[in-house]
Amino acid sequence: MIYFKILYKIKVDKEVIKNYFKYITKSLKLRMYGEPIIFSPGGIGKEENQGYDAFVPLIDSGIAVYIWSNTKFSSIVIYTCKSFNYKEVIAATKRFFKSSKAVFKNF
Repeated sequence: MIYFKILYKIKVDKEVIKNYFKYITKSLKLRMYGEPIIFSPGGIGKEENQGYDAFVPLIDSGIAVYIWSNTKFSSIVIYTCKSFNYKEVIAATKRFFKSSKAVFKNF
């Protein structure tokens, strides 16, 4: 399991999140067994909390992505029983979101 936070530089919407799930699962050789579920408060709640909550189920567990659109901040959890190189996950995610900084905890 890895948990990390990034500041990103691209515009993120539902399609970008779906593409991230495809990109990261392909990079890690993980298999999705369902479509991503993506929610957005759509103006409900505080302006600074607008963004997306997303999840995709994996054969080996799941990935959750939380996006704060106004601050271009993301929190991501990749939970899997399959082993993977966490440094590759961080590098691939930074490339995808055009991020220069990530803070992470590998479990």
